[in-house]
Amino acid sequence: MSSHRSGDDSASGIPHAAGIGLRAAHYDAALSSASPAAWFEVHAENYFAEGGPHIHYLERIRSRYPLSLHGVGLSLGSSDALDREHLVKLKGLVDRFAPGLVSEHLSWGAIGRRHLNDLLPLPYTEEALRQVCTHIDETQDFLGRQILIENISAYLSYRHSIMTEDEFIAELVAATGCGILLDVNNLYVNAVNHAIDPHAYLRRIPSGAVREFHLAGFEDAGDLLIDTHGTRIADPVWDLYRAAVERFGPLPTLIEWDTNLPAFPVLQDEAGRAQQLLEVYHAAC
Repeated sequence: MSSHRSGDDSASGIPHAAGIGLRAAHYDAALSSASPAAWFEVHAENYFAEGGPHIHYLERIRSRYPLSLHGVGLSLGSSDALDREHLVKLKGLVDRFAPGLVSEHLSWGAIGRRHLNDLLPLPYTEEALRQVCTHIDETQDFLGRQILIENISAYLSYRHSIMTEDEFIAELVAATGCGILLDVNNLYVNAVNHAIDPHAYLRRIPSGAVREFHLAGFEDAGDLLIDTHGTRIADPVWDLYRAAVERFGPLPTLIEWDTNLPAFPVLQDEAGRAQQLLEVYHAAC
């Protein structure tokens, strides 16, 4: 494993505390609040421009708080080659803002230069594993640092899969040295929709590789759960989060909210609940 791929949270600048996913509607609230959050995370692609108001606000936020970059468009699971222009822009952003953590999704969303507005699941096959490993290696080598890979919510599965998602992720970690961003809400949504045991999933994930948690809300559509990031975190997700913290320790935890965006204090309230839980386990360590 290359030295630049080893993860040390103490050096990353991201505290083992609750952070908030920053959206444009909350720029002013984040800057005017005395204690808005322990850290912030943004979607990298929203800041690929060299200037403009979004960059201006991000510079101000970064000057005061630790920052994490979360990508949604690299399409690590695509059969196409990685988009070199996308990588160049991502590296420019990483070099400019020195984020504590950089993450992407275990998904694909582009093929033949056509981009889909979704994070689509992969078949868990040896061929897909080799392709994703190649793309993760290329990304980490280009950025000169480790990236974290997030489990996504999926509404279909493939007959061709020969391993489970947790087995696939464990193989990625072993082959590339990447880290894991464990989205607890996505895991719960998939557990209900696909009859997966989420606690068995947690037990099979390599404990030392998990470096960040995500928490968000879902909606119950009757016959399935939909990961909307548009509501408060549900009680069963909080319960699963407690189990994840018991398994992996108190780690940086992000509150995500992307649709039906509430007032900023609502996000702070959710972050406060996560923080209280983290402090319980910090005290026990």
